[in-house]
Amino acid sequence: MSIFEYNGSAVVAMVGKNCFAIASDRRLGVQLQTIATDFQRISKIHDHLFIGLSGVATDVQTLYQRLVFRHKLYQLREERDMKPETFACLVSAILYEKRFGPYLCQPVIAGLGEDDKPFICTMDSIGAKELAKDFVVSGTASESLYGACEAMYKPDLEADELFETISQALLSSVDRDCLSGWGGHVYVVTPNEIKERILKGRMD
Repeated sequence: MSIFEYNGSAVVAMVGKNCFAIASDRRLGVQLQTIATDFQRISKIHDHLFIGLSGVATDVQTLYQRLVFRHKLYQLREERDMKPETFACLVSAILYEKRFGPYLCQPVIAGLGEDDKPFICTMDSIGAKELAKDFVVSGTASESLYGACEAMYKPDLEADELFETISQALLSSVDRDCLSGWGGHVYVVTPNEIKERILKGRMD
């Protein structure tokens, strides 16, 4: 078993029409033993920027605290919020800096940039970015997430349709992975509002 599979995880982000959605499962486990069913993998950096971290739970929390610290320093210095593209470069640099003893995380970054254009990307544990215009996935359920997203995704979805699509893709994917599951946590972000919803799993 890979160390990235130790706690189990599933994270996915999707692009809609002037909006984006990011979702994760809620299970925290130690291999096949479930420890908690309300683990938070998605974090808000600011109103138009979110990050989801799959991988080892302790590194997820450590990396998130470092990223919040660096973003607050940026806000103090620049007096503005960080653009998603800039934040992706920051995450990549922090991960690559530790490449000889890496954070065991695979981030998914989603945000709204200039002119409310959605931006999503993911990267590996040493910061190699993968940009996409439709969806990105990471975690132990990534193979089934790719299949579900390929089947369900359509371009230029409105916020409500995007929520339904990402929710169905997440729930059907974690059913096929024994290391992730117990429902999901979904954020749908438009220029004017943030919708947060918790999905019930089949086991609830």
